[in-house]
Amino acid sequence: MGGLSLWHWIIVLLVVLILFGRGRISEIMGDFGKGIKSFKEGVNEETANRSAPATPPAQIASPSAEGAGAPTPSETKTGQS
Repeated sequence: MGGLSLWHWIIVLLVVLILFGRGRISEIMGDFGKGIKSFKEGVNEETANRSAPATPPAQIASPSAEGAGAPTPSETKTGQS
């Protein structure tokens, strides 16, 4: 009762061949192989991108760090009126 015997596997194989046919199964396996190949290429590209040094993000200075004497945009507008 535990496992499937050889006869069970033969019957399953015959049913699958009858339902799908030999050409359809080979087509499915070919598509499966292409999918695996594409997956491997994607993984290789991802690891290649990780090993390349990334450019650091641009640093934006805060207004307080620019200097205390620099006028803010609101001060320049009020001074022009």
